[in-house]
Amino acid sequence: MTPSTPDTHARPIIDRDLAVSHRLRWAQRDMGRDANFLHAYSAEELVDRITVTKRQFDRCALVDDRSDHLSARLRGLSHVRGVVAMAPDASLLSGDRLGIVAEEEAFPFEAGSLDLVMSNLTLQLTNDTPGTLIQIRRALKPDGLFSAALLGGETLLELRQSLLAAEAELSGGVSPRVVPFPDIRDLGALLQRAGFALPVTDTDRLTVRYATLFDLMTDLRAMGWANMLSERTRKPTTKSFFIRAAEIYAERFSDPDGRIRATFDFIYLSGWAPHESQQEPARRGSAEVSMKDVLSPGGPV
Repeated sequence: MTPSTPDTHARPIIDRDLAVSHRLRWAQRDMGRDANFLHAYSAEELVDRITVTKRQFDRCALVDDRSDHLSARLRGLSHVRGVVAMAPDASLLSGDRLGIVAEEEAFPFEAGSLDLVMSNLTLQLTNDTPGTLIQIRRALKPDGLFSAALLGGETLLELRQSLLAAEAELSGGVSPRVVPFPDIRDLGALLQRAGFALPVTDTDRLTVRYATLFDLMTDLRAMGWANMLSERTRKPTTKSFFIRAAEIYAERFSDPDGRIRATFDFIYLSGWAPHESQQEPARRGSAEVSMKDVLSPGGPV
């Protein structure tokens, strides 16, 4: 199948300027706690994976490290040095670390200049994810590592269904309100398309419980994840709409104690910039023992 020619005039899915505006507005508010708990959760997993990687990483770039979660955990690793953080606005960079203002889709590092690139829950908000991955791969030195966490799969499925049902009931139509999340199979294919060697993808699910839909939406706004879709409705949303959506959410997705569930699917990606020292997959048909023999009774063990 021949891929179609990209429409360069197509409207982007994410309004990137609005996304940054959301983050700046809520970063200035005192939420009473760290609202970026999802970033802390996935940062812990990403750093655990780097901990067991027996390599020296002398220059590392962190793509939009929310609340310093990645860099704070990397400080204790002797084999990760020269950490540079990037963010779309200078006020989103911590003052005690080396940082650069840049967007993911215009990756600012020179080709072959990095040993490690890490991204934590940001690439699902890019409009050109394939192009971003290609730029990251080019910025890595041969045998350099890319490691990332994204939200994907059925993330916020309950919220999406409740909002759609409420809008269809009250107005007879629907409009996009939640960012579409990527599928793990598509992301694996994108790693290969971007030229990464030894690509690996896996997933983990976290279920967070809230008292009401409004508590969930408060956290999403605090993370800067309020509706940022380019095709979002420009009509004012009524209070009755959200009340009905909250009712539907509670009817369909609540536990016996009345608290509602919110699903977050974490997808973890890793891939290496190609290098001649890397192990290559065996040539198809080169196996000396057939799978049929292995699975047959009395076959080789």
